[in-house]
Amino acid sequence: MSDADYDKLFRELVVLEAKYPELQDPKSPTQSVGRDDQRSGESQLELPGVLITSFKKEYTADESKLRIGKPIRNFQQIRHTVSMLSIDNVFELKDVENPQAELISFYQRLRKNLGSEEVQVTIEPKIDGVAVSLLYRDGTLDYAATRGDAQTGDDITHNVRTIRNVPLFLGAGAPRVLEVRGEIFMPNLAFAAMNAERDEAGLPAFANPRNATAGTLKQLDPKIAAKRPLALIAHGLGAYEGPPLKTEFDFHKLLARLGIPGNQPILTASSQDELLAAVARIGVVRHDFDYGTDGAVVKVADLSLREKLGQTSRAPRWAAAYKFLPEQQETTLEGISIQVGRTGVLTPVAELTPVLISGSTVSRATLHNQDEIDRKDVRIGDTVLIEKAGEIIPAIVRVISHLPDSKPYNLFAAVSGKCPSCEGPIEQEDGFVAWRCTNFQCPAQAVTRIAHFAARKALDIDGLGETVAEALVRRDICHTPLDLFILNKDKLAKLNLGTDDAARRFGEKNAAKVLASLDDAREKPLNRWLFAMGIRHLGESAAKELSRLHQKLSDIPNSEILRELLNDKRATAKKQNAFLAQYNITGDVGPAVAETIVTFFNSEAGHHVLEKMQKLGIDPKSDNYLPVLDEADLSSLPLAGKTFVITGTLSMERGEMKSFIESKGGKVTGSVSAKTDYVLAGDGGGSKRDKAEKLGVPILDEAGLAELIG
Repeated sequence: MSDADYDKLFRELVVLEAKYPELQDPKSPTQSVGRDDQRSGESQLELPGVLITSFKKEYTADESKLRIGKPIRNFQQIRHTVSMLSIDNVFELKDVENPQAELISFYQRLRKNLGSEEVQVTIEPKIDGVAVSLLYRDGTLDYAATRGDAQTGDDITHNVRTIRNVPLFLGAGAPRVLEVRGEIFMPNLAFAAMNAERDEAGLPAFANPRNATAGTLKQLDPKIAAKRPLALIAHGLGAYEGPPLKTEFDFHKLLARLGIPGNQPILTASSQDELLAAVARIGVVRHDFDYGTDGAVVKVADLSLREKLGQTSRAPRWAAAYKFLPEQQETTLEGISIQVGRTGVLTPVAELTPVLISGSTVSRATLHNQDEIDRKDVRIGDTVLIEKAGEIIPAIVRVISHLPDSKPYNLFAAVSGKCPSCEGPIEQEDGFVAWRCTNFQCPAQAVTRIAHFAARKALDIDGLGETVAEALVRRDICHTPLDLFILNKDKLAKLNLGTDDAARRFGEKNAAKVLASLDDAREKPLNRWLFAMGIRHLGESAAKELSRLHQKLSDIPNSEILRELLNDKRATAKKQNAFLAQYNITGDVGPAVAETIVTFFNSEAGHHVLEKMQKLGIDPKSDNYLPVLDEADLSSLPLAGKTFVITGTLSMERGEMKSFIESKGGKVTGSVSAKTDYVLAGDGGGSKRDKAEKLGVPILDEAGLAELIG
């Protein structure tokens, strides 16, 4: 539900309760605080495994320990020292002679209740975020909490500590107690980039920055919050023990002195005309902010006058939030174009008749995916209503009317089942809404493919990161990862990483480093090559299992094992036919993986890859070839016959630790049972550690594992 729809219903309830007071219910949202938390989606389902890498923070070792703690098991409740009230809304009205009538009425009430013709007020932007309270004791952040029901909120300290512009220490001269109220939000540009990455991954996009913020703050694991682009702006005072503050201006001076980001700009007015002019000014300048705003907050400036005015059960009488009408415009959807993202995802984009909205001309709006198109029944030629979600992202709110004889839009049919960038095949995986190009050589995916190919877990090409990959593609030097192997030192050294106006040469030393790594990559084992190819469904574990089952890369296209897996669609790690059973194939390689591998190597792109590798003289060999495990004698290995489960954070990545244990004869599974011999636990561990204790399964740390191995 949009803000405007919610506010309309809320106002209707206020009017009804005023007209029929005998029907008023103590549980009504008009009588309590907390509706903002409810509306902002704090209970929204999240995907904890998804980390948005574009916003990964760069921490020093000390800062990492300081800011990012361990996951919590559940949310504790914190009782607010001072009630965390909401603020009553007054609305800009539509289709009336005086749209600002409610704002004028509010100011007139202030004058009447204070018995003064002139009441000085401050006017500031109303930030569209999630309300939060931060309490500092003796200059140190003690806790952070949500508003909740105004008296009690959730403890979200573990997540707020990860927000980079939230000071954890205030330094010398801080008040003994300072409780700051504010809004946590996602900047518009960062939110748009995060949603683009979710689209790329085939995940549902967040509806708006506030939902994304609220969902992030309710994560149990602070590492997720640390990788989301959160920020804080403070705007109010709760509990306070320090030098007297007389006005709102004194409060903001205190924030500035202590390094706490405060709301800006703070305008002032001492008359009705000045107030209306200031609110109009906020309505103009807010379009230049990199965060969502939906109104202007008006407060009595003098803190002693606030005490005199008092409060109701849910809101102070000395403040109001003036809500601007949502800026929407009608326009025509002239066509739908398809963009191919860097991971091959096809994203439909609405091409609109240009229209002015929120201070800028809008001619395009993302449609996300086929499911979104179907849900809104978007068709070419439609008259549509658009608005800027979060003040920056153009979105189609709804279809107003269809053209006669218009037909539903189908993305697959529109592109004839081919990628618009390379005309390669596209597919829609089970469980995902996105259509994706599967061509290894798709030019739209070149940068991502090359960067992945060179990554540490793939072929580990030292010195070849995304910046270099982007320059190689932009300068028309490489179009596919295998083009790297025909680079020479002179061409690579002269590579311009910058612009034509501000050139930045890659240099001989860096070029030599990359070329040496490429020489080493020729001899990297089969599993690293398979993972480097970036084939769908083929992760590190599946690549490792495939290399156990095949001696070299050229054996895979005609693999009898993969063909049998394809024929036996119901095959699982526990249920395999007689032929497959002899290989003890793990669940990492099932029918779905087999189909992806076979389809890739039998495609035109797959044939081209094999031909090019043959010309380059590269045919990667397995370093763990052992298809029939029963034929191997592992009895001499120190962990032979022992089953392990890994949990928590260890000194090496989990995949590396799994490989290490397997190299010593052990087996690693994903869940703890009575058959588990040991649980290897690092920092954290959570439910797996708990289950091991309950079942009496021995828990080892890394020192214990080393002792076991001898």
